[in-house]
Amino acid sequence: MQWFGKGSGNIDDRRGMSGGKVLGGGAAIIVVVLGLIFGQDFTGLISQLPAGQSQQATGKQGVPQDVEGKFVAGVLESTDSVWIAQFKELRREYEPPVLTLFDNSVQSACGNASAAVGPFYCPADHKVYIDLTFYKDLKDRFGAAGDFAQAYVIAHEVGHHVQNLLGISNKVQHARGQLSEVEYNRLSVKLELQADFFAGLWAHHAQNLQNFRLDAGDIEEALNAANAIGDDKLQKQGQGEVVPDAFTHGTSAQRMHWFKKGFDTGDFNQGDTFNSNGI
Repeated sequence: MQWFGKGSGNIDDRRGMSGGKVLGGGAAIIVVVLGLIFGQDFTGLISQLPAGQSQQATGKQGVPQDVEGKFVAGVLESTDSVWIAQFKELRREYEPPVLTLFDNSVQSACGNASAAVGPFYCPADHKVYIDLTFYKDLKDRFGAAGDFAQAYVIAHEVGHHVQNLLGISNKVQHARGQLSEVEYNRLSVKLELQADFFAGLWAHHAQNLQNFRLDAGDIEEALNAANAIGDDKLQKQGQGEVVPDAFTHGTSAQRMHWFKKGFDTGDFNQGDTFNSNGI
């Protein structure tokens, strides 16, 4: 992919800073959607605090000047453009998220998180968080190389931001206490697959932006990444067996299907994974 814009200025660059421990009090639990790549619940790695209780560090604001940082800013700018237009069609106003770059660990309004959780979205502060060393794991550990595979990761997390703004995430979290673990896992899968759909929808509309261009093989890179991080494949690799009741993100086939559906249709109304009878 090629992006010729200036890049989003909504980058909070905390690289080189120490994440430290989150300060604050209270016992309320904030559940966030984590572990895009690892397909399991990493909330235990987060100091779970009410929104606003953590005293967050502030990094450099604006467009980073290094190559990796500029790339992230470019992808984020393209997601802003697409979702601003989509929300206008929904007669709503889109609030662009902030993307925080960090090393090793980070403080968020959802608590303190290690880079081991992978990229994540915190609904309490409307921010996407990513340690860019994750992209090396994406390539070396999961065999999902390419700039568009990296862009897909960001677009997926922005998809969770869209769900948060539309109240979808909140409904899922409210249902958590009323469901068994297996039932909630199934609901979590639907949430994740919709974020994959939204990533595909972004790719569909981004290719029509003036300052954005898809290259040959880009969509294949995203599909390869979606395939590599399916619950079934990760479980098979990690524990030698597949346990469908423990799925939290969807199978490889499901993740590829919903990304591709978003890309092929570009139609927001086609992304209701919660009531779909399909894959």
